[in-house]
Amino acid sequence: MSLFQAIVLGLVQGLTEFLPISSTAHLRIVPELFGWADPGAAYSAVIQLGTVAAVLIYFRKDLITLARAFFQGLARRQPMATTDSRLAWFVLVGTLPIGVCGLLFKKSIETSLRSLYVISASLILLALILFIVERLASHQRTLEQMTWRDGIIVGLWQALALIPGSSRSGTTITGALSLGLRREDAARYSFLLSVPATTLAGLFELKHLLEATERPSMLALVVGTLVAFGSGWAAIAWLLSYLRRRSTLVFIVYRVLLGCLLLVLLQRGVLHPQSGLENTDTPKKPLKVPVEKQLTE
Repeated sequence: MSLFQAIVLGLVQGLTEFLPISSTAHLRIVPELFGWADPGAAYSAVIQLGTVAAVLIYFRKDLITLARAFFQGLARRQPMATTDSRLAWFVLVGTLPIGVCGLLFKKSIETSLRSLYVISASLILLALILFIVERLASHQRTLEQMTWRDGIIVGLWQALALIPGSSRSGTTITGALSLGLRREDAARYSFLLSVPATTLAGLFELKHLLEATERPSMLALVVGTLVAFGSGWAAIAWLLSYLRRRSTLVFIVYRVLLGCLLLVLLQRGVLHPQSGLENTDTPKKPLKVPVEKQLTE
């Protein structure tokens, strides 16, 4: 991976991680369009640490408040006494589904599910679901009004993000909106909920990536992560400001158009669904040499 590729992929990761348009989809599509090798799920997970850092710093006051309330609640044996302590528990509980499903379906997520056909279908399907939710949701509830039921439901929505193309922010924002949360609060909770899941995924994959015989250089990893941090910070600030005044319609339209464009390019052979991907579940078969050729040699 060249330095230019690392910069481009880091920029794509940062800009698309927090917008409900799927960073995984774009990290598959962009290399395919440029004729680059697929960076792989492990590389994508590692440079997510840059966007995690952006969330940690951007929401540092919120996270410190939640952590303090969480431990104070435990010390006082009143873990659910305050809004902040409850929200901290909701983030932890909401992380469990994606953690369990991620471990169970790890191989499929890194191989067969990264097909561009799967990604295009996910882009379109979630867009339609988000459109329906936007039309039916009340957009009135706040984070202070969240319950255990809400935390578990949004956590289950987050687990759907393991399907490439669905978007972690897209699924969690959709889930939160379906429960009646205001758009800005839905986005804010989505950002907070991203911290445990993406941090653990990035650290888990970093270990495997460093042990691999073929991997991007350390410089490519560092540059990609730093660029993802900067662009991720900008995306967070922009999205929170945008959703205070507007709906998610622009993202819905973008997802549908991108998904349809992918299907057209795949059908015409411009793009290949599994280009650069290897299914580790399928052993490579040895090349069979015809008997006649063996005899002549």
